[in-house]
Amino acid sequence: QVQLVESGGGLVQAGGSLRLSCAASGGTLKINSMRWYRQAPGKQRELVAAIATGGNTNYADSVKGRFTISRDNAKNMVYLQMNSLKPEDTAVYYCNALTPPAYNYWGQGTQVTVSS
Repeated sequence: QVQLVESGGGLVQAGGSLRLSCAASGGTLKINSMRWYRQAPGKQRELVAAIATGGNTNYADSVKGRFTISRDNAKNMVYLQMNSLKPEDTAVYYCNALTPPAYNYWGQGTQVTVSS
C-alpha cells in the first residue's frame, strides 16, 4: 500500500506561483510513475503532469511552460511548481502514484484557487 499526502495549496492571485508537494510512504519502492491530476467543479479529473522513475516528464498542453513536475526519489517526494497561474487553474489537485501491474493510489487532494 502506498499512502500519499499533498500540501501547498492555497489562494493566489492570477500571475502568481504555488508549489505543491506530495509525500509518499508505504510501498514506495514499487512506484513507477508519479502524477498530478486536478479536478475543477463540474469537470472531469484531468492529468496535469507526470514523471517517471527515470525522470521523463509529460504535461497537459494547458500547463506547458508554466508548470514543472519534479521528484526526489531519496525523500519519496514529488513536487509541482506552478507559475503564471490563471483563474482556470483553480481546482483540487491530486497526487497519484502508479505501481505494477496497474495499481493507482491517490492523495486526499489540495485546493488551489486563483483569483482574477
